[in-house]
Amino acid sequence: MNIPVRIKDDLAFLTSLRRDLHAHPELGFEEERTSGIVAELLEEAGIKVHRGLGGTGVVGTLQAGSGTRVIGLRADMDALAMPEIAERSYKSTVAGKMHACGHDGHTAMLLGAARHLAAVKGFSGTVHFIFQPAEEGRGGAKRMVEEGLFELFPCDAVYGLHNMPGLAVDEIAVVEGPQLASSDSWRITFRGTGTHGAKPHLGRDPITAAGTFLASLQTIVGRVVDPLQPAVVSACSLHAGDPKALNVIPDTVEVGGTARAYCAKVRDQLEAEIGRLAQGTAAMYGIAVDYQFERRIPPVVNDANATQQALAAARAVLGEKVRTSFPPSTAGDDFAFFAQNAPGCYVWLGNGPAVDGALHHNTAYDFNDAAIGYGVAYWVKLVEQALTSPA
Repeated sequence: MNIPVRIKDDLAFLTSLRRDLHAHPELGFEEERTSGIVAELLEEAGIKVHRGLGGTGVVGTLQAGSGTRVIGLRADMDALAMPEIAERSYKSTVAGKMHACGHDGHTAMLLGAARHLAAVKGFSGTVHFIFQPAEEGRGGAKRMVEEGLFELFPCDAVYGLHNMPGLAVDEIAVVEGPQLASSDSWRITFRGTGTHGAKPHLGRDPITAAGTFLASLQTIVGRVVDPLQPAVVSACSLHAGDPKALNVIPDTVEVGGTARAYCAKVRDQLEAEIGRLAQGTAAMYGIAVDYQFERRIPPVVNDANATQQALAAARAVLGEKVRTSFPPSTAGDDFAFFAQNAPGCYVWLGNGPAVDGALHHNTAYDFNDAAIGYGVAYWVKLVEQALTSPA
């Protein structure tokens, strides 16, 4: 493994920093303490800092040599609204909030890379260190883009990294094509006519309609979408009636869920077919229906050229531990909005065995500090190889 001595010497500091961030989690758009630490450390390293994009976003810019090529490196900073159960010396000090996805580690690794690159400047060009707020479903990347991220900091390519339980800490997966699915939400309200539960013929029952809809929902993936194209449609919320009034058929039933796809065509299909099924079910039962489909996050699809650049850097650091075949995730990541504005590549860095609560969004999860050195070395090598000479 190729980890520079300067990075190894910084690992004690970066580990302490990571654990401090873990102990003080902040939710999306609330990362005041975290972004303050990020900005201070970047400035101490001599890196130009811009604050305020996306509210709490931070962008550090470092230029070296005469190269004109520019790349962006992204780390997410936010925690999740969930309790931390496992006992550890740096356990969350904030009730109901924890770093359950490793964004504390992502932030520490990118800061480590920034510190090293600012000290050594072994590249020719410009790198933007993008510290993003609110990745966990609150729209931080989209807001940064809308507020002018790529107008203020144009990039020829942009790169993301996420830890992955199940891969060893000295493994990394770099794969061209789809990496994460689109993440969209849908909501349906069936509007019938409530009545006495003993006299259903006097009303229009939305509960029966909802049951038919739910039983038919998986025919979209099973019989409409091309079987060679992955897709997910899940109902995740159902509200109907009152458990204290079990002799009342309600006027309305509300159903909601998520839809996931890896390509635009299937994403369009899911939106159209959920609505068609809802409308058809309502017509069958003689009731009305309201349908909303919210496009939240596009799929993350790795660009071929950016992937080759990331792959070369990964191999230079991790050698035979680089995986070029790894299944995409049905989770989403709003890094997709960055990759819509510049060729992008998103890689998976190992977090160790996926056991004993090590999975993302688990109350016992923790980022594996043993991965910090590999992540920092990957970022550094990527910059040094992507920005090697004047463009």
